[in-house]
Amino acid sequence: MLLHGIFPPITTPFYPDGNVYYKKLESNVDRYSRTPAAGIVVLGSTGEAILLSDQERRDVLKSAREAAAPHKVLIAGTGIESAIETLRLTEYAAELGYDAALIRTPHYYKKQMQPANILAFYRTVADRSRLPVIIYNFPQATGYDMPAELVIELADHPNIVGIKESGGDVEKARKMAEGTRHIRRSATVTETFEAVTPRMMSALARSSGDNGNGSQLVPVAVLAGEASLEKSTNKPSSAAVTVIGSLKTRQKEVGFQVLVGAAQKLHASLEAGAVGAILAFACPAPTACYEIYTAWKEGDAELALLKQQRLAQAAQRVVGDFGVPGVKHGMDFNGYYGGPSRLPLLPLTGEMKAEVERLLADIRN
Repeated sequence: MLLHGIFPPITTPFYPDGNVYYKKLESNVDRYSRTPAAGIVVLGSTGEAILLSDQERRDVLKSAREAAAPHKVLIAGTGIESAIETLRLTEYAAELGYDAALIRTPHYYKKQMQPANILAFYRTVADRSRLPVIIYNFPQATGYDMPAELVIELADHPNIVGIKESGGDVEKARKMAEGTRHIRRSATVTETFEAVTPRMMSALARSSGDNGNGSQLVPVAVLAGEASLEKSTNKPSSAAVTVIGSLKTRQKEVGFQVLVGAAQKLHASLEAGAVGAILAFACPAPTACYEIYTAWKEGDAELALLKQQRLAQAAQRVVGDFGVPGVKHGMDFNGYYGGPSRLPLLPLTGEMKAEVERLLADIRN
């Protein structure tokens, strides 16, 4: 599965009384679906997942899934302290049609989080999960920093497809990218190299009325009008595309994919080997984050650096210092619904709100 690009880890909206505001959740998801974001992460740390009940987590996953555009990659945060509960929520996400599971490192029993424990946890979950697994390392929140060596070892598992590394250490991202270069995997993509997941292919097959039976391999030369189908299909072609309904897809080598979580270090992380990012700052400003990624992707280092410098201070203050309440106020300022957070998270003071607005004044979405 292709995980390249920018993914906002969406917030969970609440009414002032603390109940989940599902209509606003759906509205936000619909709006993110119309941005250049590659996909959407539901129930990440920015989504206050740890402050939700089990039923609320399930309801949020369902509501977001129903509101999302069909062409966006959908990632469900399903990490809970035990493997069995993680698998239960992951299975529910699979039933809803999510494309991947983001699973944070267990951390409560820190003394026992030795390499053998972490390896057993992730391998057990990955063995049994119907969804591809993305490791989630967030030491600022968990107090546990997963060593790069463990990530490299786990990367060989066929159902562990990547990591979200939120520690902010660019050299660690480089080490993980370099240490997993031996892994060779492929992902289905469109002709313009956008992600195509099994869920998307099933939906396309159903909409074309063939239930997946009408897909076929067609050499690129035929699609370009350079050869007849009869002549071109006499021998296999590595350049063949699969036609599903009206969509033409092909394969792209992706390997193990490193995504990062610090917007203020996005460009440096991409240069170090990351392929994308799950950024809390993309909740109020998805397009600004995407502009860094696309400039880097197109090889325009000067523009990428300019875009990076533009939002570095704002990302550090709004996300790094003010946390979820800062992100939510930034969303309110930029036209999304942020709203209140749940206790023990407190609302920003008037002075903090003014600073957020000042920092985002020229980073409107």
